[in-house]
Amino acid sequence: MTSLCLGDPAHAGAMQTGGAAQGPEATPSASAAPVAAPAAPVIEAPKLLQKTEASYPAEALAARLEANVRLQLKVDAEGKVTEAEVMEPVGHGFDEAARTAALQFRFEPGKRDGVAKRFRIVYTYAFRLPVDAAPPGPVAEAGTPPDAALPPEVVSSTDENTIDVTVVGESAAERHRQSAEAVQVIEMEQIGYETADLGKALARTEGVDVRRAGGLGSNTRVSLAGLSDDQVRFFVDGIPLEFAGYGPGLANVPVNLVQQMEVYQGVVPIRFSADVLGGAVQLITDQDVHGSGVAASYELGSFDTHRITASGHHLQESTGLLVRAHGFYDNARNDYLVDVQVPNDAGKLAPARLPRFHDGYQAGGASLEVGFVDRPWAQRLLVRAFINATDRDIQHNPSMTQVFGDVTGTDGSAGTTLRYAQTFGQGLTVDTVGGYTFRRSRFLDVSKCRYDWYGRCFVTLETGGEMDAGAVERYVNQHAVFARFNASWQPGAPHTLRLAVAPTFVVRTGEDRQLQLLQQADPLSADRDVGSLVTGLEYQYEALEGRLQNVAFAKDYLQSTGAQKLLASNEFLDLTRTTHELGVGDNFRLRLTPTLTAKASYEWATRLPRPDELFGDGLLIEDNLELVPETSHNFNLGLGVSLLPGRHGSFRANVGGFARLSDQLITLIPQGSFSRYQNVYAARSLGVVGAAGWTSPGQLLSLDGNATWQDVRNVSGEGNFGSFKGQRIPNQPSLMANGSAQVKLSDLLRSQDELLITLRSRYVHEFFLAWEGAGAAATKLTIDTQLTHSVALTYVMRDTPTKLSWTLDLQNLTNARTFDFYGVQRPGRSLAAKFTLER
Repeated sequence: MTSLCLGDPAHAGAMQTGGAAQGPEATPSASAAPVAAPAAPVIEAPKLLQKTEASYPAEALAARLEANVRLQLKVDAEGKVTEAEVMEPVGHGFDEAARTAALQFRFEPGKRDGVAKRFRIVYTYAFRLPVDAAPPGPVAEAGTPPDAALPPEVVSSTDENTIDVTVVGESAAERHRQSAEAVQVIEMEQIGYETADLGKALARTEGVDVRRAGGLGSNTRVSLAGLSDDQVRFFVDGIPLEFAGYGPGLANVPVNLVQQMEVYQGVVPIRFSADVLGGAVQLITDQDVHGSGVAASYELGSFDTHRITASGHHLQESTGLLVRAHGFYDNARNDYLVDVQVPNDAGKLAPARLPRFHDGYQAGGASLEVGFVDRPWAQRLLVRAFINATDRDIQHNPSMTQVFGDVTGTDGSAGTTLRYAQTFGQGLTVDTVGGYTFRRSRFLDVSKCRYDWYGRCFVTLETGGEMDAGAVERYVNQHAVFARFNASWQPGAPHTLRLAVAPTFVVRTGEDRQLQLLQQADPLSADRDVGSLVTGLEYQYEALEGRLQNVAFAKDYLQSTGAQKLLASNEFLDLTRTTHELGVGDNFRLRLTPTLTAKASYEWATRLPRPDELFGDGLLIEDNLELVPETSHNFNLGLGVSLLPGRHGSFRANVGGFARLSDQLITLIPQGSFSRYQNVYAARSLGVVGAAGWTSPGQLLSLDGNATWQDVRNVSGEGNFGSFKGQRIPNQPSLMANGSAQVKLSDLLRSQDELLITLRSRYVHEFFLAWEGAGAAATKLTIDTQLTHSVALTYVMRDTPTKLSWTLDLQNLTNARTFDFYGVQRPGRSLAAKFTLER
């Protein structure tokens, strides 16, 4: 983060008097990995144009008390104070008086590079008694206004139209938006009030498709520009999601523990030190850490859904000691109605609408982090420990054609991480994190009953096992050791060099106890391990006073796999091998005008097979030890405009195109009740995305919409699907769109309260479940066009330092039949309520 201090001659014009302002929404970060900032922007801090003097509290005046009240003000791009937070309460009525007055302040908007932006200002309102009422000792001079006494770091001024400011560079979110990177930044504050999980929130973004195989806790498939599954990687504060301790999938991460999501489309910066083909999603937690605070949320919804999150932190400013904890618990029966075929009295299949009866889900976890921040010897030195567990019932096979009544899967992990970050002299910044994660999975299918959709056991099985011909009881243990080392060096203002190194080593062990009881060879007992080393080097150059930015990079991928495959002779074959690949890329950005920005990016990307793809997951995915890496040429183009608030409100829009030319794609292929990953074909994905939004003056009404069109086709004439060359890849919708309208009413019952009424709609065009060229037209399996609507009513109360919110959310208003991949039916109309507390 670039810091501009008082007295800096290069930015003297940006300094005014009276508090401390931070760049647009900037806050100190105690957890997010530092990213080397570009050349310092030209900052013009907000100037106080109109102030309101606070009424001296009668209680304090009678007791002859004085006080300094530190306020953090949010100033929008129109110069209005939208929020005033008392940072250090002093009591005796001072806090309320200062906050009430500050909310009536009016500023000349602050600017960054000539463009009006939102700012945060730390403003000290000093209450001083009149001379004839002042307590013994030094007093303010006669005529001094109540807010003239300022903290030591701020210089007083006789010009009452200005305030002195310590300006801090733009936030990481704003820096990413303005950088050359192909990234979209999703702010999570309002989403945290809603009942939407991270999967639903992400699906509202252009170029992104998120689909599920059921309700809460079901398998989630995220697609970026046509590439999906493990081709898209997820990170929490720079740590891969599978090692971060929040459960097995994105949608299971509690939304209230995330402050921001960053979506990288196809071209992924080296700082993630990952082999990624289609893109990456970064979850950022707890950036704004100061003092002490707690937060909690509770959600109650249809299908017996309960979700609870809680967190707390304490930062001792004098020593830099930080302690914080997170916890979550989810529970759902997922007993929503589905349309199925069941035998009638004559034994023929007939349609029926019945509830799912074996689809329960439970998950919980907790983490504790202790360490030091903002010390001379370390910006961050933090140790984190975590534990989590998931328990899930499995209702049916991937196509809903076979019903299960007693099949379950559990997953749990525990681990620890150590993070160290520091800025040294000569523009050198280092951030490194390492850790160990243990994961244990269990898959249990030993029932001797065959169930129907009524939940009845209608057939007794001799050997047990509903899914296959035989009982299964599998246990898989995984030990993972990983590290991420990032260094950034800025030898001169326009030049920045970055290095990223990431070693990861995973060992798998396991057993199938049912096979052992039968004294048969157990393939899970084989020794299996995989080690990878991803290295990246990046060079960033800026010109034209920061309007042009170019980031060129190269990556090196090395993977070594040690595995044994069980042969039909009950002997194990050694399949140890080493893979080495290279990759290059470039990001380019040009600010054509202060409000118009153009971007272009390219990466020759490689993705190495994941442990679950090679070894299976011990549950529903079998091993394939012969997978080879995927590769892809990824292209992005984009043009974005953002117009300042004016008489007719504010407007924002962007349009872009993408191309993905991929080979050796690894795809999960169903094989009866189980599935297996295979290298199947080369694919070409072309698409166009666009988004636009408008906010009325005063932010009373906001309208937003986006659309994605994509054409994903098989371009390989060889392999299992060679006969389908040139055809659309199944299970991929070609057109998706989202729209929203929000009405915001402020200052209803109390000052700064908000009532939000939000209507959202989603459109998904029909798509094929199988290859479009297979079968007769009348028998082709398709998912019909889907249009769904939801409405949410949210009330937010801000009573510094406490913030409360209540939300009532009605999903799928029309109770439309909705489906995701493989034709699995999603929940119908549902109602949920959510309560959040922050203090």
